[in-house]
Amino acid sequence: MTLVVTDGCLSCVHMDCMEVCREDCFYEGEGKSVRHPDEWIDCEPECSDKAIFLDIASGLDIWLVLNAKSASAWPSVAIKRNPSADAKAFNGEANKLAKYFSPESELGA
Repeated sequence: MTLVVTDGCLSCVHMDCMEVCREDCFYEGEGKSVRHPDEWIDCEPECSDKAIFLDIASGLDIWLVLNAKSASAWPSVAIKRNPSADAKAFNGEANKLAKYFSPESELGA
């Protein structure tokens, strides 16, 4: 099993997860953070945006691919910073991937 970052993190990036993570398992870029699926450490998701789930939840296939591809290209993040200035406006908004990002370009399809 692994933890998967989903669209609750898009444009918010509060970084609660990074602050409590024992390893440098998170990667950041383009207004979101991700985890590489192969870098599982036995921990519970910590996310004020409820954006991180165990991969056993249904409907996470696209997010597993997006996390793996992005984590391979983005730098690791280990230090919590302030969220983006407009994070509150995006927090809790549904279906952000379809609204603000192109899955085809993100996934190289």
